[in-house]
Amino acid sequence: MAGTDHDVLCIGNAIVDVIARVSDDFVARHGLVKGSMTLIDESRAEQLYADMGQAIEVSGGSAANTAAGLASLGSRAAYFGKVKDDQLGAIFRHDMRAQGVSFDTHPAQEGPATARSFILVTPDGERTMNTYLGACVNFTTADVDRSAVEAALVTYMEGYLWDRPEAKDAFKLASRMARAAGRKTALTLSDSFCVERHRDSFLDLIRTGIDIVFANEAEIKSLSQAAVFDDAVKMIAQLCPISVITRSEKGCVIVSAQGVHESPAHPVSRVVDVTGAGDLFAAGFLHGFTSGRPLHDRARLGSLAAAEVISHVGARPEINLRDHGRALGLL
Repeated sequence: MAGTDHDVLCIGNAIVDVIARVSDDFVARHGLVKGSMTLIDESRAEQLYADMGQAIEVSGGSAANTAAGLASLGSRAAYFGKVKDDQLGAIFRHDMRAQGVSFDTHPAQEGPATARSFILVTPDGERTMNTYLGACVNFTTADVDRSAVEAALVTYMEGYLWDRPEAKDAFKLASRMARAAGRKTALTLSDSFCVERHRDSFLDLIRTGIDIVFANEAEIKSLSQAAVFDDAVKMIAQLCPISVITRSEKGCVIVSAQGVHESPAHPVSRVVDVTGAGDLFAAGFLHGFTSGRPLHDRARLGSLAAAEVISHVGARPEINLRDHGRALGLL
């Protein structure tokens, strides 16, 4: 659209995924709980990294996955996230830009190292995750580029970044800037535990500064404290102009001024890895939203992108989603 530099600006935790195949002995030797996700400190991260063999290192993080999906669909995507000026920070920056995402947040020159999530895959296919949050949690108001926010049709924010007061202030600032410029704002609730930690402040943010909310069924129930899904839908309808609720194989429900719209999931022959499904659904929906497509097309594009990412290991599309959508007559 005229007058904009980007369709969607995504803000979130900048994390490098380090994926390595390891033996069961490696897991036992390091005292890891197989199949779990554990937060670790920097020294533990360095210890694991030094002992593991060859690994694949790729940019990750929820909102970064959404930005990558948007770029694959043909949207003009930008990203704000904090890395350090180190090896993994350089990998993250290069990887995002190589996927067609504009990423210009200044790297930290000191302080914690770039965040990384070690995804250790044992011979049985089980994944054991150890995550060091590092530099990504030090995103502050100083990292919010007013011109980029004002020039994006939608600013999309990741709930995972809400844990630190400095990041919370950055979110609020970006939301105010976007709305003052006549742009739209979006929030993904990230996970139900995140919602439980921040329910009151999430509700306040949604009520006063968010145009589109993304959530899954568990997250929206947690936000509303409703035991019944329909009651959660009624609650969110009063708070936000558009709410997009994913329900796995049941598809999604979109709540807006047009009413409650249900859309089926895109068919997938085999579910391999659900990591990133919500991130890519948001990418498809936002691509449809910013390109002026009707509600049902936005839902179908979201389901298409989610279906592609759950058909393989990893949280980024392995094919060009724009070409895929065109082949199916959706783009």
